[in-house]
Amino acid sequence: MKALLRRDLALALRAGGGFGLGLAFFLIVTVLVPFGVGPQSELLSRIAPGILWLGALLACLLSLDRLLALDWEDGTLDLLATSPLPLEAALLVKALAHWITTGLPLVLAAPLLGVLLNLPASGYLWLVVSLALGTPALSVIGTFGAALTVGVKRGGLLMSLLVLPLYVPTLIFGAEVARRGATGMATETPLLMLAGITLGVIALMPFASAAALRVNLR
Repeated sequence: MKALLRRDLALALRAGGGFGLGLAFFLIVTVLVPFGVGPQSELLSRIAPGILWLGALLACLLSLDRLLALDWEDGTLDLLATSPLPLEAALLVKALAHWITTGLPLVLAAPLLGVLLNLPASGYLWLVVSLALGTPALSVIGTFGAALTVGVKRGGLLMSLLVLPLYVPTLIFGAEVARRGATGMATETPLLMLAGITLGVIALMPFASAAALRVNLR
């Protein structure tokens, strides 16, 4: 599993679809929002948690079409399907590699980009906590979408249509944690809901991803 993780990390960095593209998109979204809604500090402070979460979600979505595509093209998926390592574990490792190269850089960059949106000082910690807790779910769900559409020509749009509805609960509770933290309200309920979603996704989604991938490999 460690060798597979190292391989996927190397491929993600070489392919150019890893943290660089995601961070660039995240930055673009954050910079353009003040131009679209106006420079009012009060308005930007109010919408900052939602905008930052939405930007992180879309940035994660950008690199999903390459998550399994390279392995499909060179036959690695066939080897993984017949290897002693369970396919569910292999896909979970791939989701972890995607989070390390895409989700983790977004978590680290979010406080810096929050300055551009005038995020209240009390919201920075909760923004990082919510992103750190929620972005792993985005990567695991994205692996499911990639498994469903692997081998499909121009499957990126189809995968986005399939994955985005599954992202909505994570987006709702993640943004709510950051919003409540920024306004000084209690964050326990949305934080527990977000944690429950992430843990449930990590526990169940690899099995669905493996089942979908086995169907596509037949």
